[in-house]
Amino acid sequence: MTDNGRNPYTLGCFGAPGSYSDAAMRRHFNDVGRVMYYDHFEDLVRAVASGERTYGVLPVENSSTGGIAEVYDLVWRYECRLVGEEYIRVQHQLLGLKEAALSDIEEVYSHPQGFAQCYDFLRKHPEWRLHTYFSTAQSAGEVAAKRSKTAAAIAGEQAAELYGLKILVPDIAANKTNYTRFIIISAADCAAVRKDKLTVVVITEHVPGALYHVLGHFFHRHMNMTHLESRPIPGRPFEYSFHIDVTGSLDEVGTAEAVEELKRHCKYLKILGNYPSAKGGMVT
Repeated sequence: MTDNGRNPYTLGCFGAPGSYSDAAMRRHFNDVGRVMYYDHFEDLVRAVASGERTYGVLPVENSSTGGIAEVYDLVWRYECRLVGEEYIRVQHQLLGLKEAALSDIEEVYSHPQGFAQCYDFLRKHPEWRLHTYFSTAQSAGEVAAKRSKTAAAIAGEQAAELYGLKILVPDIAANKTNYTRFIIISAADCAAVRKDKLTVVVITEHVPGALYHVLGHFFHRHMNMTHLESRPIPGRPFEYSFHIDVTGSLDEVGTAEAVEELKRHCKYLKILGNYPSAKGGMVT
């Protein structure tokens, strides 16, 4: 973990310099002077919840592989607040040493998401040994440190530039329009003027049609649901909580009414944040 200091707030970022999380952080914040990088989601979320870091940046959803369940669970468990988001286009490359050729490769390092998103490419090389690593950028750093022509990493172009690697095979992800959504978390609510996205956690009654009626409150108030993730409730077999992202501001009458209806009809409701949606959406 590294920490550099200039600005009045502190940032926590999953991964390492040159990672997609790092790119999301730099897009969101004008000044990223005081940054600490974390290898594990829980360490980052705990640091934000305790006030050690003012804001944290971590991935929560990918357009190819879906939601990252651990992140949803941690943000809820540590009662962090969502205060922003960013979408970053993910373009995975196979990276190796400057002197390496594709025929030299025997082992590949990457984050599990990197492997999952490049499954079709990796199927063509069943002889390679795959090593899961903390993040895609750190995988590139590991290959650079090993100084072995037989080692490669799946990571982004920015990681290649940072660690002095070359691109052996470009754009190897199966989905060529592959995006990851990153959330910005804090221990306090968002103070932004423009709040047009709402994230809630609900637990419904365990009866037929319960979730249907919950979603109906959003439909009748013209609130667009952008994501729905179900998570098992610890200690309660086959019962689930639902993490829901919808458009809307609690400053608007319709959104506030929908939340009040949910409070009356759900066993549990927690607002994780009302915050500005990503500026420009899914830009490259």
